Parts: sequence; structure tokens; C-alpha cells
Amino acid sequence: MRIALYARVSKDDGTQETENQLQELREFCQRSGWTIEHEYVDRMSGKTANRPQFKRMFDDAAKRRFDLVLFWALDRFTREGVLETLNHLQRLSASGVGWRSYQEAYFDSCGPFKDVVVSLMATLAKMERLRIGERTKAGLQRARRAGKILGRPRVDVDTVKLCKLRDGGLSFRQLAATTGYSLSTIVRSFA
Repeated sequence: MRIALYARVSKDDGTQETENQLQELREFCQRSGWTIEHEYVDRMSGKTANRPQFKRMFDDAAKRRFDLVLFWALDRFTREGVLETLNHLQRLSASGVGWRSYQEAYFDSCGPFKDVVVSLMATLAKMERLRIGERTKAGLQRARRAGKILGRPRVDVDTVKLCKLRDGGLSFRQLAATTGYSLSTIVRSFA
């Protein structure tokens, strides 16, 4: 089996090292009789997918340059949250590439509990998505109670001028092009 190793540490200041992760992953591959095709190493936070080697790994997965991604633990793979993690794992699976956590044997796309783990993660992702929505709504309500006006600021429109142009036979789109106002602003001013 062709393997890609992924290792990550949060800092690139020399205080954290990926070699501990990589050494155990290499030894595990050797014991399993697997061939390491590539090692992807990022030295930055896992809170975003915007990591050079992480992105390169997905590009190579889409080209089927390996059969399985082996990472030390799920928190070394990503710390973006359940929904994003599930999306990353499903993206690998959609490319025909398996995934496995060295420290967490139950996170294994090739194991007998694959469907259980993915179902559990999907449920957790749905719950997280609902909680994010609830927190967003609560934040908007708090802002409204504090008197904050939400949304784009309203544009003051010279309605007299618009009415004259409209009486001259211009459509709403033509009014927008002539005045520089957006079409929605034009329509709203006539409502």
C-alpha cells in the first residue's frame, strides 16, 4: 500500500518538532509492509485548511499518488472543527484515498468501524452547525438590543430625480445604469 504521512506542529519557532510524529509513523509503515510515497509537514496552526502541505496533500490525493493518508492524531490533521474535519475526510474518500489516525485506531477509513465513525462525526458536525447558527442568532440579537443597525447602510436616493427619469421612460435597469445606484436600491425607492 502506498502511504502519505501528514505531520503538523503549531509553531515554526523551533520549540516544536514533527520528527517525533514522523519517526513513529515511519516505523508503523515499515511494520505494516507499507511504502511511504510522500511526507507532508506543516509548521503552523491547524485551525485553517490554508496550509501549504495540507493543500498539496489534497492535490496529490486527487491524482491518486497514494492510497492512504496516515496522521499521528486527528488534532494533528486539523483543528478546524467537526464539520470541516468531516469534509476533509470525505474529500479524501471521494478521491479514492483512505485515511487513518495512528493514535486513534477508531479513525480508520479501512477499519470495520468506518461507517460508525463517519456517522458519528456527521452527527457531531450537524450539531456543531446548529450551535454555530444559534450563537450567530444570539450575537445578532445582542447587537440589535445594543442599538446596532445591521446590514448594509441605506443609500439616500433623490427620489424626485428618479421619478422624473422614470417618467421619461427609463426602466429600473436603465435608471440604475444612469444614476449609479444598484438595481435593488432603485426598486426599493419605488416600493
